[in-house]
Amino acid sequence: MFKSFRNALFTGIFVVLPITVTVFLLLWLVRTVGAPVADLIFYPLRGYIDSEFWGTPFGVGILNFISTIVVMIFITAIGYGSSFFLGRAAIAFFERLVSGIPLASSIYKTVKQIVDTFSRKKKNVFQKAVLIEFPRAGVYTVGFLTGEAGGEVGDRLGGEWLNVFVPTTPNPTSGFLMVLRREDVRDLDMGVADAMKYIVSFGAVYRQTAPAENAAEGRGGELPN
Repeated sequence: MFKSFRNALFTGIFVVLPITVTVFLLLWLVRTVGAPVADLIFYPLRGYIDSEFWGTPFGVGILNFISTIVVMIFITAIGYGSSFFLGRAAIAFFERLVSGIPLASSIYKTVKQIVDTFSRKKKNVFQKAVLIEFPRAGVYTVGFLTGEAGGEVGDRLGGEWLNVFVPTTPNPTSGFLMVLRREDVRDLDMGVADAMKYIVSFGAVYRQTAPAENAAEGRGGELPN
């Protein structure tokens, strides 16, 4: 009976967890984005909407939700407008305006560089899935090749060195940046999406590679026995 209860409990957790996380993120978005915007939008109208209903927590939540939708529409309009000449000109004017403010200029340039790096319009940051020895010899970890080590790092090391990002499990948003020799990095046939599923699922979800693919691969070699 205890085993059955335990299995049912874990099954329920796995069913409820995605829904809970989704609701939590939506509520976080409404609180952090919708609430401040609601003060700006509806504050001038407080004399018209200050009623018994709109003054309740439920009414305030609805106003915050509406404000969140307004923000999403506004951001979408900016996305559409950035593809036209007038939109690009407005963005360029704003960037020149911000560049004249010392502290704001540094923050804006840093954030913009990070966003541009991960922008879909540019090449994927994760070029391919690889296998490296980490955290010690004989223990292997799946990582993502992000490119060759350049700049001062590459100049000081000399030779061919690669940047490999090793995400943590099950949260892949954090991890470690490794600078490894090319011969210490083994290419994998699985794509970036498949490798990410493999990492997030603790290795339970993986792509089956056909024997013919392994024979024709000729990359990375086989793991030692």
